[in-house]
Amino acid sequence: MRRLHLAAGVLAVVAFLITGQFMRHHIPPMVTMSDSARLMYRSRHIYILAGGLVNLVLGVYWQRQAVGWRRLFQSTGSAFLVASPVLLVLAFVIEPGRGFQEEMRWSAAGLYALFAGSMVHLVCGATSEKSLPGPPGSLPPRD
Repeated sequence: MRRLHLAAGVLAVVAFLITGQFMRHHIPPMVTMSDSARLMYRSRHIYILAGGLVNLVLGVYWQRQAVGWRRLFQSTGSAFLVASPVLLVLAFVIEPGRGFQEEMRWSAAGLYALFAGSMVHLVCGATSEKSLPGPPGSLPPRD
């Protein structure tokens, strides 16, 4: 799972760099576009970076939880987090051309997946045995 998060993170950061170049070399230039279209491109561009960075960090620090509900939740959270950059790249490609008349389904789905996956991993990590405090006066375990 660690490699999957690292791969998803690296690919998302590469997509972030590509979408940045797309905006830099866009014809017509981005400065000539309406404020709303420019805002949609830029916001989705930053969303891709957010999804990529979360996956990169999780890929570096990810540890499999013990068996039970935490392991199942962790896998579910990871699925949300890996799907998030894919949905956000689709949002970058699809949504700015449609304008604000349409609902922003792709970006909403990507951001909700990013939020849900992060919260699930937070719950799994906060309730693991490693995060529980020891007896009074004891020091936390060293990594």
